[in-house]
Amino acid sequence: MVMILGSGSTDHRTHELQPELRHEALRLLALPSPADKAAATRGLLGAEADLPVDPTAVLAPAAPLPGRPARPRLVNPALVPRRTPFTPAGRAALLHAVAHIEFNAINLALDAIWRFPGLPEAFYRDWQRVAADEALHFSLVAALLAERGHAYGEFDAHDGLWAMCEKTAGNPIARMALVPRTLEARGLDATPPMRAKFARAGDAQACEVLDIILRDEVGHVAVGNRWYRWLCAREGLDPVTHYAVLAARHGAPRLKGPFNLEARRAAGFDEAEIAALTR
Repeated sequence: MVMILGSGSTDHRTHELQPELRHEALRLLALPSPADKAAATRGLLGAEADLPVDPTAVLAPAAPLPGRPARPRLVNPALVPRRTPFTPAGRAALLHAVAHIEFNAINLALDAIWRFPGLPEAFYRDWQRVAADEALHFSLVAALLAERGHAYGEFDAHDGLWAMCEKTAGNPIARMALVPRTLEARGLDATPPMRAKFARAGDAQACEVLDIILRDEVGHVAVGNRWYRWLCAREGLDPVTHYAVLAARHGAPRLKGPFNLEARRAAGFDEAEIAALTR
C-alpha cells in the first residue's frame, strides 16, 4: 500500500488503475521476500517504457522500509567474520556477502525512485534500469548459492548500506554523493581482488558472475556521478568541495586504497576527484 500525500495529478485514482513507476518502486521496496522483490523488480521495472512517471507525487510509505526477511541476522560490521575462498564454506560465505550487497542495492535503487520528487524523468528512468540490473545480480548470486546447498539469510551480515540510505533520506544531493558514488563505488575497488581469490580457488562460476557485476556497477556509479553533478550545478555547488562537506556531515567512511582508478574513471570520476581520493 502506498500513501499519496500530494500530487500534480488531478485524479489519484488513476494510480489504482494504471501502475506508475514511483508508486511501484515504493510498493516493491516494501516486499519482504528477496526472491519476490528481485523477480518483481526485473519484471515490472525492466521494461522501462511501459510505466509512466509522475515526478510531482509526494509519497509516504505505509509500512516500515525496507521490506526484508527475518534473516540474515544483522550485526556490527566488526562482528562479520573474515571469509576465505579456499574452502567450500568460505566461498559460500563470500557469495552470501555479495548477495547481501546486491539485495541492498535493489532497495537503494528503488528508494531513489520513490523518495525524491521534482526531478527530471530521466533521473527515475536511470534508477529504474539500475534496480533491474541489481535484481539480476542478486538472482545470479542466489542461484549460485542454491547450487551449493545454501540460501540467502544463512550467514550474518551488516546494514551499512541501508544506514547511509536513511541518513541521506532528506537530501538527494547527499544521497547521490554518499551512496552510489561512495559506498557502491567501493565495489569497483573490492571486486577485482575478490575475483582474483575465486580464480585462485578455481571457481570459474563465481568469477563469471563477478565479471557481470563489475561491468554493470561501473554504469551504476556513473549514474550516481551524473546526477550528483547535475544537482550540484542546480544548486550552484562545487562538486569536489561540497562532497567533503557531505562526507563529514553524514559520517561517510574514510575510503582506503588500493583504488581501481581505471574503473572509477570509466564511472565518471574526474581527475580532481581522483586526486582528492588518492590524497
